[in-house]
Parts: sequence; C-alpha cells; structure tokens
Amino acid sequence: MRLAIGYHFFAHYRAAVMESLARDPSLSVTFLGDETESGGTIEPWHRSANVRFVRARCFNLGPIMFQPRLAWHLLFNRYDHVILLGNAAWPAMWLGAMAARLRGARVHFWSHGWVKPESGFGGKVRNVFYRLADDLLLYGHYAKCIGYGNGFAAERLHVIYNSLDADAQRVIRQQVVPDELQALRTKLFADRADRPLLICSSRLMNVRRLDMLLDAMHTLRGRGLELNLLLVGDGPERANLQKQASDLNLAVHFYGACYDEPTLARLTMASDLTVAPGKVGLTAMQSLGYGTPVLTHSDFANQMPEWEAIIPGKTGDLFINGDVNDLGKTIERWFTSAPDRERVRAECFKMIDRFWNAENQHRLIRRALDGLPANDLEAALPSATHAEER
Repeated sequence: MRLAIGYHFFAHYRAAVMESLARDPSLSVTFLGDETESGGTIEPWHRSANVRFVRARCFNLGPIMFQPRLAWHLLFNRYDHVILLGNAAWPAMWLGAMAARLRGARVHFWSHGWVKPESGFGGKVRNVFYRLADDLLLYGHYAKCIGYGNGFAAERLHVIYNSLDADAQRVIRQQVVPDELQALRTKLFADRADRPLLICSSRLMNVRRLDMLLDAMHTLRGRGLELNLLLVGDGPERANLQKQASDLNLAVHFYGACYDEPTLARLTMASDLTVAPGKVGLTAMQSLGYGTPVLTHSDFANQMPEWEAIIPGKTGDLFINGDVNDLGKTIERWFTSAPDRERVRAECFKMIDRFWNAENQHRLIRRALDGLPANDLEAALPSATHAEER
C-alpha cells in the first residue's frame, strides 16, 4: 500500500508513531515536509536511515503557509492513500488534498478537528475543507461528537489519540529506584522535601497562567497546606513568576529548561501532581507516561485534546477555568483525599498503555487505511471505560 504523509514539519515528538508507520511491512511510506520548523525552536524528527523523505519547503506569508512542492509531488506521483495535516488555514493542505484526489488517492486529514461548536463563516469554511477528505483522523472524542453534530458520518471520524514515545518512557521508568527520587526531592527542597510536590513542565509564558498556581499555593498555605512547586522550563514570564514567588514567600524551584529525557523523567516521577492551569497538551502524555497525575481546567472548548486522558480521582482532576479558588480547592481535595500513590501511578500507566501510545495510533490509522469504519467499541472513550470498571 503506497502511502504519503504530508506535514509542514515533523517534530521530534512525532518520532515514535512516524517510525512505527515507516516500519510497517505492508506499507510503502513517503514523508513530505520541511526539515525545520518556521520558528526554529522545535527539535526535528531525526529519521531512521531507511525512511523515505521528500523535502517540501514551507513559505509563510503572515499566518498563511504555502508549501508548493507538496501539491506538485502529489499531483505527479501516484499513491493509494495520502494523510495530510488537517489545517484549513493553510492553502497547501487544500491544494494537496485536491491534487491527491485527482490522482485517485484516498485522502485522510490528521487533525485536532473541531475544538468547539462553530456557527459562523469560519466554521462553514472548516466543514467544507474537512469534506475534501475521505476520513478524519482525530485526537479525541470531543471533536468527534462535534463533527457528528455537523453532519459528518460517525464511521468517517476515527479517533486516533496522540502519543509520545511510550516505549522509551517504559525503559527509563525501569531504571529509576524510589530512593533516587527521594534524594532528588531533598536536593531540590532540602528540609521541606516531605511536603507534597507539584510540577509544571512547560515554557514559562503568560498563557500558561502559572501566576494562578502561585496564588492558589498562597491561599492553601493559609488553610494549612504547605506545598512545593517545581517549574521546569524557561520563558518570558520567568522574572515575573520569580518575583511573585518571592513576594509570597513560596517554595518554588525554577529548574530552567530541560531537554534531557532521563532527567525530565526523574523530575516528573519525583513529583506528586502535575498542574497545568492553562492548556495541557502533550504535557499530559509526558506526565502520565511517568506515573504522575495531571490537574488542568475543564473548559474543553479552550483546551487541547489530551485533557481526555484525565479521569478525575484516577489520573488527575479538573478545575473551573480561570478560578483561583477552585484551583486551590481541587489541589487540596487531591491531597486530603489521600489517593494511594502507587495506585494512581498504575492508573496513569494504564491510560497511556491502553490509548495514548504510538502502537495504538498506528493500529487505528491502519483501520482507516484499510477502509474499516471507525470502531468506538475498540477505541472507547477512556472516561466511559473507567466508568464501566467502577
């Protein structure tokens, strides 16, 4: 089966699923994309030597991205299937889809899909764009529900989740011993290492709303709950957050940027709870993959699809978006309800192993390529599955 996968740029965090597809003996895969991200801040996928790659450079005119070679290649090369990034704002993807269809290929859009119901002009354009594809490969069930409400056939809406390299995470986890994690907590917070430890690993930007987390910690101190916070990352808000932490006399360790996966794994595993007051994204996959539950907000129209991996009381919890008091109450509830740490760790691993991993993505993508309808019994919504188990 001849398959082309066209993206603007293949980031390092896509490596596991792309390599899995490239290794499939029943597929002949060609990857089309630029070799560097337009901003130059994201590490590229370092491809295996046998991966077939065609460079299709991107050219940006403001927010609009052009990628001439993508459509040109698809027009003059024959494929059975073409997977494209489902971004309606980029002419390259419209042209690529039309070129592929002219050559008789079956077209699939890989996309977040709908993040919220839309009734205006933008929503109509998005729906027209999505109808260029035979199938949509979506990150989550929330998007599928909206798409179904927009008149798309359920069997065309394949939920394939998202993933990091779960296999690599398992290998690193097996190398870590509990004493090592306790020593790390002591190194970071000295005689205060026995307090619950929160972590957020992300770029320090205003949109992350980490100021809310510091305010919530200050409020919780007044209620008798002292917390430590580990911030892994750097960014334009670092100075403001450092000042706020100092003014409130909070135990916050600014670790700085960390790109070493074994170190990042240990920092995450040593922590009790990941808190992402803004959108959570792949931070959830990283945290759950190392057994640490995730707390983020419940305004799903302003979230990333990965929130669906959070099952309250099992793999984390949710608070009211923008509400500092509710953020504090939810953190307090998590720790005062005393969830068994090993049980929570097992739930986090289970969530990743069952749904949010490259092997499962590969399997669900193959269903679409093989012309099978989306199977919601096989790719069940995690929250529904957990409800059945309870």
